[in-house]
Amino acid sequence: MDTAQDTITTLHQRILGTWKILAWKRRLVESGEESDAFGPDPTGCINYAPDGRLMVLVLRGDRPCPSENPPTESEKIVLFDSMFAYAGTYIVELDRVTHNLDASWNELWTGTLQTRFISFENDRLIYTTPETVDPMDGKLCTYKVTLVRS
Repeated sequence: MDTAQDTITTLHQRILGTWKILAWKRRLVESGEESDAFGPDPTGCINYAPDGRLMVLVLRGDRPCPSENPPTESEKIVLFDSMFAYAGTYIVELDRVTHNLDASWNELWTGTLQTRFISFENDRLIYTTPETVDPMDGKLCTYKVTLVRS
């Protein structure tokens, strides 16, 4: 019989490497309404390194290109609102991975722990989150992120 530690070791080995985002869904707790959290075609990846570090970068698929260099102040706001990025360390548990953020696109997240429940559908890694406050609009929601090995 497998022990809990065997299960954790197997899960850790299974998530190592780079995963490309395929979809990011948001479900509002109050209404149950589901939508694309970062548009219908987000792009980006998450990398789990063997040394326990991770990096995440996600961008809206319809992200605008600035009209000039440097971008205008209003273009900078749109660019900030169309990205999501952080780095830190991670710990694998029986059914989840916890990200300990030491750098983030939004300083409110730096120093926080982010829990991601993990499951697999064939070759896809599926994250679901506990109820959380959306950092873009402040609404209580859950997320489901689908990734494939890059």
